[in-house]
Amino acid sequence: MSTKNKKNNTKKTKTLPAAWAWLGRTRLVAGGLFLLSVVLYANTFSHDFAQDDAIVITENMFTTEGVAGIPGLFQYDTFYGFFKVEGKAKLVAGGRYRPLTPAMFAVEYGLFNANPAVMHVFNALWYGLTVVMLYLLLLAMFQARKSWDREINLLAVYWIPLLAAFLFAVHPLHTEAVANIKGRDEIITLLGSLTSLWLLFKGGTLRTALAGVCFFLALLAKENAITFLGVAPLALFVFTPTKMGDIVKRISPLLAATLVFLMIRGSILGWDAGPPSQELMNNPFLKLEQGRWVDFSGSEKAATITYTLGKYAQLLVAPVQLTHDYYPRQIDIMRFNDWRVLLSLFLYLGLLVYGLWGLLRKNIGSFAVLYYLGTLSLVSNIVFPVGTNMSERFLFMPSVGFTLLVAWGLFTYLKNHRLATGIALAFGGILMVLTFLRNPAWKDNYTLFTTDIYTSPNSAKLRNAMAGELSVQWAALPPEQQQVRQSMLQEALGHIEEAIRIHPTYKQAYFIKGNVLNYLKQYEASIQAYQQARQIDPGYEQAFDNLMITYRDAGRYYGEQKGDIRTAIQYLEQAYQAMPEDYETIRLLGVANGIAGNTPRTIELFTKNTQLQPNNARAWYDLGTAYRNNQQAEAAEQALQKARQLDPDIETKVRSGN
Repeated sequence: MSTKNKKNNTKKTKTLPAAWAWLGRTRLVAGGLFLLSVVLYANTFSHDFAQDDAIVITENMFTTEGVAGIPGLFQYDTFYGFFKVEGKAKLVAGGRYRPLTPAMFAVEYGLFNANPAVMHVFNALWYGLTVVMLYLLLLAMFQARKSWDREINLLAVYWIPLLAAFLFAVHPLHTEAVANIKGRDEIITLLGSLTSLWLLFKGGTLRTALAGVCFFLALLAKENAITFLGVAPLALFVFTPTKMGDIVKRISPLLAATLVFLMIRGSILGWDAGPPSQELMNNPFLKLEQGRWVDFSGSEKAATITYTLGKYAQLLVAPVQLTHDYYPRQIDIMRFNDWRVLLSLFLYLGLLVYGLWGLLRKNIGSFAVLYYLGTLSLVSNIVFPVGTNMSERFLFMPSVGFTLLVAWGLFTYLKNHRLATGIALAFGGILMVLTFLRNPAWKDNYTLFTTDIYTSPNSAKLRNAMAGELSVQWAALPPEQQQVRQSMLQEALGHIEEAIRIHPTYKQAYFIKGNVLNYLKQYEASIQAYQQARQIDPGYEQAFDNLMITYRDAGRYYGEQKGDIRTAIQYLEQAYQAMPEDYETIRLLGVANGIAGNTPRTIELFTKNTQLQPNNARAWYDLGTAYRNNQQAEAAEQALQKARQLDPDIETKVRSGN
């Protein structure tokens, strides 16, 4: 383009063309983006809690206290309120300290009586604000660029930010962050990060100070906000003529906020990140060799990470077959002889080269690419293991780079802006439909698991979750639906067997298996499953408790259903040794010994029950019956009289089976 043409082009872009004049009404545009973002997720407002909501909301001892629990959320690691014990801070490498969004949930939990609908509405509202802030930030960035770059015309200043924000708003990869209440940490982190950068672009002493506050809040929501320490100077370098020394000064509030956050985080979690977990569900880069877990080779780990990076790129362009679960071995052990790994490697090398090549030229496309790579780096498993191979929510922040690159590319390389708009709207329309169709999957755990199991059949975690949720659904069905209940348990057993095949030392899977087998009255197999869980983790208290309950249930089954009193007593004695003060175990063992003719033992056990529950009429009635069977008439009458005093109708109730 000649100098003369450049001057003419500059003159033409001092005002927006008539057909595009509406773009200048930025408040109206921002309102439209907000409304679109909220309405798109309106079909989640009736949803229940799901997935990790239990960790930060429904089963978190601090969140469920409402406002009163907020100090505890800031005092401990993120997992403490759920596990309720020390030592879980390093459950995944580096630990987790993200108190801000649980504190928000605590307020909502207290004010709205744990109503998930309200929390879903708030998620959509916060998402709408994030989309608006993205639009305003990009608008400020392009306005700053236009002030010194004659190649940027006025239409680009308004068109590109709108299109990028629109594509971000409708992208279905964001459903995990918005439709799942717990995903608010992703939303607030990005909102705080974008706001802090927008304030830096706006300038001024007060705005600069507020930028530090917003960034600190973003860090409290989720640690990956720290990547904006790279994004902020990069944005100022590319979009403004500011020199590097001044850029460092401008981002100093962000640096100060980071320092304060790290000091707080370190004082709570400690400064030692700790060794990588040796549990596959918290460290996907483990493999089983000769009966023990060992680390991937360096090549295997690099290839697997490279593959997941390619998967991320594919999901950005073609977000189909979405799933909440990419745990082992949904992503298998990959190697560099796989064409998919090589394709991903060449793609990312190309992106890196392009980003660096255009950096000194202050190329906007290069900024978008470097933003994407930088914000993805912290959750890519390259810096440190994040506990899973990948997750769609990890793309929430990096997807800004993708949508900016698409918008900038369409405007720059398609000179026909109407055609570019048409293509963008067509792509955005498809994304919008995919988002709308994906949202219902997040209705509740049962819907989510039964939807995603077809996409993630090789995930041990999802197989285990499916079995557990089917068990919950089984318990809710009325006994009359015997065939359906039986079928549900058999399906659960199939899922849990597959989970164990994928992850042979998965203690939670053996625990769920024990539960399912107990429900199926396969007590010997149930006991073996619990014992296997305890063998993997000798301190697994839940497995021990359920093992003892199963001993009791097996004793009841063999005594009442099979008439095998000897076997019944064996199981009940096992339960009694571990639960010497469990009323029902003692009662059953007493009955079994009575049938076996061991009346003194029966009297001993029933006497203990009257001591455990002295106001229980049935306990005294059982003791009286035992005395009578042992020809101790006086003692029998005393016990029976005590039973009648506590409940005059006790004998009628016993005869009727109540």
